[in-house]
Amino acid sequence: QVQLVESGGGLVQAGGSLRLSCAASGRVYSTNAMGWFRQASGKERERVAAITWSGIVTYYADAVKGRFTISRENAEKTVYLQMSSLKPEDTAVYYCAAVIGDSWTRPDYWGQGTQVIVSS
Repeated sequence: QVQLVESGGGLVQAGGSLRLSCAASGRVYSTNAMGWFRQASGKERERVAAITWSGIVTYYADAVKGRFTISRENAEKTVYLQMSSLKPEDTAVYYCAAVIGDSWTRPDYWGQGTQVIVSS
């Protein structure tokens, strides 16, 4: 099993920045990649970014390209999502996820989520 714990969410004004962290524990070595999803109220969960533990960024959603940066620190088993130039439409619960293989269709592990609110 792998446990994922997110932190770093909060309230920020439009144009501001936040950095989310996802600390992984347990059988982290069994996972291939980590990612961030988000779910806004009344909307479906969407994938935001993904990165392999070897450091290859495999995905950014079009809506966040150029504003969000995903990174990882293997020694700390932590993945980060640096969010800049935040917009009200970025308001959502952000979830960390992990996959054992290459497919993000159904992630194997999920965190509990952290709320991000961007005020206009």
